[in-house]
Amino acid sequence: MPAKSKAQQKAAGMALAAKRGEIPKSELKGAALDMLESMTEKELEDFASTSHDDLPEHVEDKD
Repeated sequence: MPAKSKAQQKAAGMALAAKRGEIPKSELKGAALDMLESMTEKELEDFASTSHDDLPEHVEDKD
């Protein structure tokens, strides 16, 4: 499943880096921290590898 916004793609990249031990988990906050705890490395790779050229900065939640 691809990321739906640049912010989501960036958060996934940060979570993936922390999951791989490239950055300390203490650097994460918000969505990146939630993603780290709830997603597998493969899921994070899918989100982080999304091309962000045509993505909006943020997408509003639809409840």
